[in-house]
Amino acid sequence: MPSLDDLKKRIKSVKSTQKITKAMKMVAAAKLRKAQESAEKGRPYSQKMQNIMLNLTKSINDPQNAPKLLVGTGEDKKYLCVVLTADRGLCGGFNSNICKLSKTNFKKILNEGKELSIITVGSKGYDQIKREYSKHVIKKFSFKDKKNVSFNEADEVGKEIISLFNQNKFDKCILFYNNFKNVITQIPQAQQIIPVETKNLKDSDTKDFSYEFEPEEDEILEDLLPKNISTQVFKALLENAASEQGSRMTAMDNATRNAGDLVEKLTIDYNRSRQASITKELIEIISGAESL
Repeated sequence: MPSLDDLKKRIKSVKSTQKITKAMKMVAAAKLRKAQESAEKGRPYSQKMQNIMLNLTKSINDPQNAPKLLVGTGEDKKYLCVVLTADRGLCGGFNSNICKLSKTNFKKILNEGKELSIITVGSKGYDQIKREYSKHVIKKFSFKDKKNVSFNEADEVGKEIISLFNQNKFDKCILFYNNFKNVITQIPQAQQIIPVETKNLKDSDTKDFSYEFEPEEDEILEDLLPKNISTQVFKALLENAASEQGSRMTAMDNATRNAGDLVEKLTIDYNRSRQASITKELIEIISGAESL
């Protein structure tokens, strides 16, 4: 049974922790608003860019001479998986959910006898993945020193992906990230960006459009296709940023509630111990008085 002093110290410690989690929840709520706005504003652009790529893929008559970034290598032997997580913890199951989905895909790829290469964006993802798949990790990015995610970071990752593709290091590239729905719900996603995935699409996403290119189709696609890779990475980073703050806000709210429950329980234990101590002293005093 803990002493009264121990219980008093524990109550004080838990109350201090509760203040910290409450402050972290408020900070996450403030950051979430800005991150959510950025993610929602970026969706129409990235979706439109993706739809253009899909329509271009459908309109190709000669896949052999089509840009490889658009149609792929035509093979299915080597995979590059880009896992986007956070650089900081204390955000509930945010990082674990992404890593869980990615590891399921890693296992499937390796069981089929295919080559696997991994790029991690965010130190928390790397920490979890290196335990089982360290030999497959070829590059890791960390933007811990950046206050807010920007297109420059996404472009850095995108250029690395394109460089590896030009070196024939992979046939397919898949992004793993969390899609932000609301504060409580963030859904882990696996999005194939090379080649552009045409299955599981709505009819509204693949309407037949005729595009006129000026000056030349090849010249425009040469600039547009790499930008699409960076755009999709940027979209994933924005979705992750909003999901991270939403998950942290929920986690800190739960931690604050749990701390409150623990303080209440410890206070009851403290009062019971104090009452028992007083009762014991009274019994000793009464017993002493009766013996006189």
